[in-house]
Amino acid sequence: MSSGLTTANALGLNGGARIAAQRARFLDDAVATASPTRLVTMLYDRLLLDLTRGADAQSVGDRAAANTHLLHAQEIVLELAGSLRPELWEGGPALAALYTFLHSELVRANVSGDPERTAAVRTLVEPLAEAWRAAALEVSAAAASVDRVG
Repeated sequence: MSSGLTTANALGLNGGARIAAQRARFLDDAVATASPTRLVTMLYDRLLLDLTRGADAQSVGDRAAANTHLLHAQEIVLELAGSLRPELWEGGPALAALYTFLHSELVRANVSGDPERTAAVRTLVEPLAEAWRAAALEVSAAAASVDRVG
């Protein structure tokens, strides 16, 4: 039996809570062992998911669910902005400005309950996510190439 399951049993968690505890542990492990490049792609993937869920909730008038997802999306954008080192590359300042804009738009979309504004943010984020995924693949391929040669 895994220690996560044992801990869940010890805490008296039912089946659903036990599965949730195991999922949380798996996610914690995945984040703790991910490369910086992979962490960025994970953040973008979750940002897109939050934007989709937020817009869907806004579309059906579920302000509470939309708020939850859009607040999480805002936190992700702030994390991306905080980890950015714009002085290290030519496009850095522009990306920092874009993150500021995205955060402002997410706040406005959340306050107004506007699914179109949320969708517009998602439209801006999609190509960024794809670019980071492509960069991650290039880094991974380059690392694998070095491993084979070395």
